[in-house]
Amino acid sequence: MQRAGSAKQGSILDKSLSRGKTEVNFSSFALLFAEMIRYANNRSNTVSDLQDKLLSYGKFVGSRLLDVIVLREKGYKREIKLLNMLMFVKGTIWKNLFNKEADKLERSNDDPCQYLLIEKEPIVNTYISVPKDKGNLNCASFIAGIIEAILEVKIFAV
Repeated sequence: MQRAGSAKQGSILDKSLSRGKTEVNFSSFALLFAEMIRYANNRSNTVSDLQDKLLSYGKFVGSRLLDVIVLREKGYKREIKLLNMLMFVKGTIWKNLFNKEADKLERSNDDPCQYLLIEKEPIVNTYISVPKDKGNLNCASFIAGIIEAILEVKIFAV
């Protein structure tokens, strides 16, 4: 015997596994990211060592994120041109990570083979208090690791 309200709603077992709720509470993200930085900070001696650890954590996330996005996107085709892949990162990857596109994608004036993906206020730098001894720490190296892993998986030399 079914309840009256359950006829309209399917059970949790009937829902598709391919798409889930993609939003994460900002305070939860900030707490987990701050703890990740603290963990890396306790295991590093210099700022460059800490940024390298954040870069490697980002690479771990980026390689798995690309797999998830390729599985979820309908009609996804493998990009073989660098500019198309960078537009994919600027749009689809950024929307999956931060619920918005990156602010800009620019080609460098100095080097025509260099592109700049610009985020005016990266969420990973928003509420992180940097210790005085690590004054020039940039936590956005985590995001750089994500992008680097995605481009490496797609066989673009980074």
